[in-house]
Amino acid sequence: MAGSNGKQKTVRDMVLSLGLIGIAAGFIYLFIPHDDHPTQLKRVDYRVELLTARRAASYPVAAPEGLPRTWKATSVRYQGEKADRWHLGFQLPDGQYVQVEQSARKRAEFIDEASQGGKATKVTEKIGDRTWTRYTGGRYDALVLENTPGSTTVVAGTAPFTELAKMAGALKLA
Repeated sequence: MAGSNGKQKTVRDMVLSLGLIGIAAGFIYLFIPHDDHPTQLKRVDYRVELLTARRAASYPVAAPEGLPRTWKATSVRYQGEKADRWHLGFQLPDGQYVQVEQSARKRAEFIDEASQGGKATKVTEKIGDRTWTRYTGGRYDALVLENTPGSTTVVAGTAPFTELAKMAGALKLA
């Protein structure tokens, strides 16, 4: 049985190798700094893109005024080639997300895309002098203003409807 001693040695070497790998991995985990906190998104200044969108769009572009400073603008873009699409995203202090989306695209397709699958409810909400329709069931809940001249405006996100309504109430069209 000359071959059995070689097999025992191979198994022993494998166990020792795994042990050394485990010790090395533990050392790396303990002594190499790592951050378990979620990444903080950078605040963006959307004034230039807003001015560009307001000059180029075929409709009055909406942007908020008077939001708390704790609402951090994190994304902005205007895509003229995609039916004058305007996007402005915000992170709230509790980590929730709210976005303003506008487009001159076909209304049903645009609302589905902006709410990521939301469906209209029978609930409407009067915010300021505008009536918004609630959409639920998609990735985002949404408030939809369907009678904006030449476009559809959607306020959507992971935030509750109270926060979506706060954004909708802050929107000014120009």
